[in-house]
Amino acid sequence: MSNPVHQIFGNQLRVRVCGICIDRNKILLVNHSGLSHGDFWAPPGGGMKFGESAEVCLKREFKEETGLNVEISDFMFASEYIHEPLHAVELFFLTSLRGGTLKKGVDPEMEGEQIIQEVRFFDWQEIDQLKSGERHGIFDKALHASKIVDLRGYFKL
Repeated sequence: MSNPVHQIFGNQLRVRVCGICIDRNKILLVNHSGLSHGDFWAPPGGGMKFGESAEVCLKREFKEETGLNVEISDFMFASEYIHEPLHAVELFFLTSLRGGTLKKGVDPEMEGEQIIQEVRFFDWQEIDQLKSGERHGIFDKALHASKIVDLRGYFKL
């Protein structure tokens, strides 16, 4: 297993908390390397720590990855991703901005070899133009990228 993502996160079940953050009709995404071939854009989020609530986890992850502070409102949906050696259950919440400065953050688990490449807001057309493997699989469950806010339920990716 030479891929650092597989080495750190592989062969274990991870519970992740992710946030859908829309500002001025654009959605915030983080570009991670090592999760696919080339770019992989996904909503901010990350793994829960033992004893940590979903809300605390998501606020921490937003600050680490994007430099932004958010307020968490509604639980939206869950997704399950199984592609050996990775297995994750992701809980998605609607969030709203509450301050901070947008910047490319870090993934503390990665130590020296960071996987976050870029952080930015996308308009809906830009997301729809990304190839399926370049964006989080949850976008494929919506008829149009902007309809991600309407998704409810449990999705297998």
